[in-house]
Amino acid sequence: MKLQMLSDEELVRHCLSGERAAQKQLYDRFCRKMMAISLRYASTSAEAEDIVMEGFMSVFNNLKQFQFKSRLETWITRIMINAALNKQRRKMYLMPVVDVQDVVIGEEESVSLSGFHYNELLKIIQSLPDGCRIIFNLFAIEGYSHNEISEMLGVSVGTSKSQYNRARKLLMERLAKETTTYERLGERQI
Repeated sequence: MKLQMLSDEELVRHCLSGERAAQKQLYDRFCRKMMAISLRYASTSAEAEDIVMEGFMSVFNNLKQFQFKSRLETWITRIMINAALNKQRRKMYLMPVVDVQDVVIGEEESVSLSGFHYNELLKIIQSLPDGCRIIFNLFAIEGYSHNEISEMLGVSVGTSKSQYNRARKLLMERLAKETTTYERLGERQI
């Protein structure tokens, strides 16, 4: 049987038996998506590459614990997010702590993303301060609640909400600035 034809379950079994070709295939199958996830949490490509390597080391070290209660990709994604959070945790003490009970963002505060390319949006997200970037990714992209983020990061729910609010505000300002710059240069109409 060709390794390219293996299901996730067969691939895991072959990896656990120590087959290097299967381990390489598992890495190749998920590497690009995990890099895209890591880039959202990292401030540089080099940092994202470190996260991916640490994440895959954790995947291979813990593969025997995978029980197929979820999709393999989902399990690997969770490990990658944890690797990114672990990498960023030591920076978390640098983020300003503002504790608020409720943060409400008005519906009128929206910016169209249709005219932006993925790499442009990624660059803008990467430019956010670490705390804002991490909480924005966890809440807006990964779908965690502020309560879950609070538990994951060891911050208050109010801090999670305020950092998310700050991230949204900074993103809207930067997107508006980019839109204005493009329109002024005549390169893009949004």
